[in-house]
Amino acid sequence: MHEDGLLPVEAAWDAIRSSLRRSCGERIFDGWLKQLQLGECDLDAGEVRLEAPSAFMATWIQNHFAEQISAAWRAMLPQVRHIAIEAAMDAPGRVAVDAPAPEPTPEPQDDAAPAEAEHQPGSVLASRFSFDNFVVGKANELAYNAARTLAEGGKLAFNPLFLHGGVGLGKTHLMHAIGKEYRARFPNAKVVYMSAEKFMFEFVAALRAKDVHSFKLRLRSADVLMIDDVQFIAGKDSTQDEFFHTMNELISAGRRLVISADRSPQNLDGIESRIQSRLSWGLVADLNPADFELRYNIILKKLEAMPAGTMSNEVAMFLAKRISASVRELEGALNRVVALANVSNSQIDVAFAENALAEQLRASQRRVTIDEIQRRVCEHYRIRQAEMGSARRAREVARPRQIAMYLAKQLTQRSLPEIGRRFGGRDHTTVIHAVRTIEALRVKDAEIDGDVRLLMRQLEG
Repeated sequence: MHEDGLLPVEAAWDAIRSSLRRSCGERIFDGWLKQLQLGECDLDAGEVRLEAPSAFMATWIQNHFAEQISAAWRAMLPQVRHIAIEAAMDAPGRVAVDAPAPEPTPEPQDDAAPAEAEHQPGSVLASRFSFDNFVVGKANELAYNAARTLAEGGKLAFNPLFLHGGVGLGKTHLMHAIGKEYRARFPNAKVVYMSAEKFMFEFVAALRAKDVHSFKLRLRSADVLMIDDVQFIAGKDSTQDEFFHTMNELISAGRRLVISADRSPQNLDGIESRIQSRLSWGLVADLNPADFELRYNIILKKLEAMPAGTMSNEVAMFLAKRISASVRELEGALNRVVALANVSNSQIDVAFAENALAEQLRASQRRVTIDEIQRRVCEHYRIRQAEMGSARRAREVARPRQIAMYLAKQLTQRSLPEIGRRFGGRDHTTVIHAVRTIEALRVKDAEIDGDVRLLMRQLEG
């Protein structure tokens, strides 16, 4: 029995659920993972069963989160070797979906459809992600060209390649494309792709099993190692130590390293400075929010795989203009419109698309991220985005930083401590001071007020 009166497997499941809530976010967890229930378990056989309320949900969770769930169970209870995600016995259309622990499904880039995967030694790569179907524009051109150069296998002028950008802008797509292209050119190469969270879980599991050597050997022998969303190891000292030495080994051996995160190396809160330095050592390539032209071209590319005449150019332009938060949301919106039209046998026009996406369009009107605020403010005042988190107090840097904090408070739902963390780990009292300062300046300084009004219009679309 656990000290709280729970059986060990139930206590492990409670801890795993808490971990998934933190890593996936409240919205995804509450919408999908929260409904998973612990089913029959046989620890002697190393098997755990999880039950979803429907066959569709079981399949969706298997395709999107099997990797994280399997790694989490192995970290908590190393004897668990097999996770089965099934529809509950009384669920409609019950179909069992097995999720083998050793090689789970990779994290997909969008929420629309299950990923078809390639299973090769060293990694699992989604076959739908390739360079051919990655749409290139000004927002992602540098990242795309750097990824292709690395995947071609020639002599590199940079290592590692660090990709950074917000959610749904194509980082994961490019990493899978790199792995596929490299394997196509060098069939015997060992390519390893994993999330930073999986890196952490497997390292902890190796520590508990006293088999760290195997973990080190598997990663450090890779010809190409790709770690996605490295921000998730923030504050994990032992994991960061292992990550740092793994990076050093690979770079010293001339092997290829690709890292991604949601922000630049200098702005990674909770990441050791020596790691930030190594990440900055190679090529840092950002993926910015897609502009209208890129969003429109993405829709045209997606429509090529759909029936002819599915959507008029007018509707495509409407979607490109109104869905601007991320490429992932844009693709999801397109899939929703087409699916609803097929189900209802309706013609797709602007009115139909607007009705189908009414809730999403309302939600996107005020969805502004801190990263976008910082980027816009830095462009306006012509300073580097790294200054948002720097310790410099020069007026030409401090005033734009205060304006960015003020806008973050006005345009996002983030708490004061969260805003402070995104500005170089500053205290919430610093944010309060910045907000009050800008409020006072707007009253008596017409230039400051004009700048703030302009930035608000740009950010709110």
